[in-house]
Amino acid sequence: MDKHCFMVEKPCPVCMKTTRVIKTRSRLVVEKTDEDFCVHYKEFNPYYYKIWVCEHCGFAADEKTFLTKLPERTRKTIWDFLAQKKLDIEFTEERTLPDAIASFQLAISYLDLIHAPLSKKASMHLQLAWIYRESGDKELEEEYMHKAADFYDQSLSSERYPIGPLTDTAAMYVVGAIYYRLGDYEKCAQHLSRIIGDQAVRTREPQIFDKARDLWADVREEKKKTDAAAKKS
Repeated sequence: MDKHCFMVEKPCPVCMKTTRVIKTRSRLVVEKTDEDFCVHYKEFNPYYYKIWVCEHCGFAADEKTFLTKLPERTRKTIWDFLAQKKLDIEFTEERTLPDAIASFQLAISYLDLIHAPLSKKASMHLQLAWIYRESGDKELEEEYMHKAADFYDQSLSSERYPIGPLTDTAAMYVVGAIYYRLGDYEKCAQHLSRIIGDQAVRTREPQIFDKARDLWADVREEKKKTDAAAKKS
């Protein structure tokens, strides 16, 4: 087992059986953080282990969801679904890239099944995009970034924030950062302008305000390069 991980046993919230899961240690060395909050760590990628998967029934979710008692109606919906599928999940101490991708795709399928909050779907799709980013699969990274941005946009207009540690301003910034990485500077600017145009945010959430202002400056520089290239052609 990797030195950054350790195994624990936890009860599955769906089948109730005790399953082995892998936790990552908190002392990881950060190398850099991308605009959309994707953190790159030295020698290890904890996102591979973000999703816990029950080795008995195949239920998959992030740690917080896994450790929370599910409403009986939700549990029954998932249990009935699993009874038809009979998933054969092999427990592995060290996950490969395909293992990590499969765990996220499985977790996303359950979110769809129970009509989970849009913000939850957005976060899950964005984290899967980060895994594709590390693997160098730009096409799938961008596909999941687009989905994450769409879910966050829908969430901002229909869900009440804050959701966990995420405020509506922070969610708006994330969407802007996603579009920046996608090269859609117009949509990026639309989201960032709503942040830096609100002076109340400067007082209430100075860190997000500063990040939005800095990214806005980067957008302006990219636009200048694009305009200059267009004139030359």
